[in-house]
Amino acid sequence: MSRSRAAAKAAVSPLHPALHWLGLGLAALSVGMVATLARAEDGVTVAHGISTFGDLKYPADFQHLDYVNPDAPKGGEISEWTMGGFDSMNPFSVKGVAGSLSTIMLESILTGTADEIGAAYCLLCETMEYPADRSWVIFNLRPEAKFSDGTPLTAEDVLFSYKTFLAKGLTDYRAVLGQQVEKVEVLDPHKIKFTFKAEFPKRDLPQEVGGLPILSKAQYERDGLDLEESTLKPYIGSGPYMFDRMEVGRTLVYKRNPDYWGADLPINKGRNNFDRIRLEYFADSSAAFEAFKSGTYTFRNESSSKQWATGYDFPALTAGHVVKAELPNGNKATGQAFLFNLRRDTFQDPRVREAIGLMFNFEWSNQTLFYGLYKRINSVWENSWLAAEGTPSPEEAAILKPLVDEGLLPATILTDAPVMAPVSSDRQLDRKALRAASKLLDDAGWPVGEGGLRRNAKGEVLKIEFLNDDPSFDRVINPFVENLRALGVDAVNTKVDPAQMESRTRPPQYDFDIITGRAASSYISGAELKQYYGSATADVSAFNLMGLKSPAVDRLIDVLLAADNKDALTVATKAMDRVLRAERFWVPQWFKDTHTVAYFDMFAHPEALPPYALGELDFWWYDAEKAAALKAAGAIK
Repeated sequence: MSRSRAAAKAAVSPLHPALHWLGLGLAALSVGMVATLARAEDGVTVAHGISTFGDLKYPADFQHLDYVNPDAPKGGEISEWTMGGFDSMNPFSVKGVAGSLSTIMLESILTGTADEIGAAYCLLCETMEYPADRSWVIFNLRPEAKFSDGTPLTAEDVLFSYKTFLAKGLTDYRAVLGQQVEKVEVLDPHKIKFTFKAEFPKRDLPQEVGGLPILSKAQYERDGLDLEESTLKPYIGSGPYMFDRMEVGRTLVYKRNPDYWGADLPINKGRNNFDRIRLEYFADSSAAFEAFKSGTYTFRNESSSKQWATGYDFPALTAGHVVKAELPNGNKATGQAFLFNLRRDTFQDPRVREAIGLMFNFEWSNQTLFYGLYKRINSVWENSWLAAEGTPSPEEAAILKPLVDEGLLPATILTDAPVMAPVSSDRQLDRKALRAASKLLDDAGWPVGEGGLRRNAKGEVLKIEFLNDDPSFDRVINPFVENLRALGVDAVNTKVDPAQMESRTRPPQYDFDIITGRAASSYISGAELKQYYGSATADVSAFNLMGLKSPAVDRLIDVLLAADNKDALTVATKAMDRVLRAERFWVPQWFKDTHTVAYFDMFAHPEALPPYALGELDFWWYDAEKAAALKAAGAIK
């Protein structure tokens, strides 16, 4: 069982959602390959892409990405499942529940790869230009770029998209964007210039504006779209896929655009291989699994450890019609966790949060519920070189000490190892953890009172509600609740449907105590941290669901933004990791370093997958002969 259900929906952040999906944490640039450079004599770099710290892997004349099959056939359909339902095709609004992959039609000026950290390449642009101080960037757009309705994509569409997201994007996003960009100018129909504000660190900005999803101005105005409103009218984009059909709340289908303008670009060779991508919605994971076994959909990224260990013994698997595989996953952990709503008075005292965290027994859960498949998350940057370890290095201490001197951090941050998740016994209720948690709550002013429940000086009972929209997660939450009740906490597992979850966790309601979500991070962190953890947007953010407001964290975000080389960024990130963990805004959950997938044996993938993406919708392909054999055997519908 593993879930990363941030209550925030697929909404725009400083980077295109597709770049976040790849987990690349893209930030801005340094110099590109020497072969791509021109006009160096006047201090302006002209390049085919950007890399934050160092050279790009792929030169200007590369033929295709290393991890794709450039000769992969086109055709067929891949289908997957998702939970709940949808009533909107606008992924950029807090109103309505957006359909899955509803940004798939949209492209950005720059795009990432799945085998590099901090690199991005021209997609809608032929080249980009920027000075050494990165105070501005010019994108030279491809004149052949067009939307799926055949209309050209021009600099006016880019300007329109920027203005629209600035005026109507998610509140936290537009607040950050407004701090970054001074002005945007259309220099000619295929040339656009972004000039950045002098006071904002420039390291990431060319790449961040290059990640802006590009809307069709003509469609937006013609169809009366509104970025802030729910609508079932899909956006027209310039991407390889376009909307095909829907059954509202049940099925979504996207089809490959046969006239896609960028099909022959080197960055796209061997990619976007399926004719159709179909998404089937189910009310719960059990129903979805039964549907997979019967061939209703064809690809499953298994999130249930119990299912993976005990459920894959159905006829289609034993007959060889279904492949069950564990594929390497080099991504850092997702930051999946139980998140506290720090806006609640109950959680103001960190001792209360620590006590609650002690009652989640990961070791027992992993052994009893998860079949030993998972590892514990400790760091916001778990499973990467960026996770804080041991006592602070001299370089980390140099960043943290001024914050200690100003009283923003305790002195122990300079001498102690980072906060680690507790290690419990193999019994569900760990008595040692129970005693430690009891003392913490006693010291915090919540002694055990009448009826064995903990009450404060006002006589108020310590109540905690877990908000849960996934029935399969009950077996994780219920033992946690039982342990908390043994501690004297009036804890409950409240089951809601996905629409209720969406409504109660979105801004400005934030009507929850504890939810399962994510402590988000990037490999190369930049302005997105202001959305994830910044005080200024904490009460409007779709990402900072816990409502963290920490002056020390705010200061460290500025340090991260100012880091101008990889070593400096690594040190600053480790310092930030220590401080975030010390805030105890979460009870970290678990991760695994493999993709556990099952699929009907009609798909193929390159032998060596890239480290940072599974890529089944990106660079896998359809085997028509195998599919015909499965249909003849009645294995798929």
